Amino acid sequence: MSSSATDPHDDVDDIDHTLLAALQRDGRTGYAELGELVGLTAGGARKRVKRLEDRGILQIVGVTDPLRLGYRTMAMVGIVADGDVDEIATALNEMQDVVYVVLTAGRFDLLVEVIATDPGAVFELINQKIRSIHGVARAETFTYYGIRTHRFEWGTR
Repeated sequence: MSSSATDPHDDVDDIDHTLLAALQRDGRTGYAELGELVGLTAGGARKRVKRLEDRGILQIVGVTDPLRLGYRTMAMVGIVADGDVDEIATALNEMQDVVYVVLTAGRFDLLVEVIATDPGAVFELINQKIRSIHGVARAETFTYYGIRTHRFEWGTR
């Protein structure tokens, strides 16, 4: 999901907020139950959810824990750029084992989350692929030992 220059929450009403909160709790909630929750038919709830998806406000996915699916190493990589940050981000987006790319301010220009089957594979990804991207001046790795919190219910404004 990406953000845009427009402010998509401007016309998110109370019904949308209620639907979003319910789907954050359980993305498998059926349209009939969602409709009942907000006073719409199942079809009406489906149209509302579809509209939120089409506008990029909502994406319903199955969230997995890579550490339980054979990926034994996860890390956050802080990247300092001496080139075009957007071009670097585009190159990172093409890498299968890169799962998260954020443009930032401060010590790093980008934060990149990576997954790999083992420490050697994460080293190869960072050393041979990420560091070879034109414009990457420095990459600092923060290896994960475990995931304690991964929230998806932060509410809506």
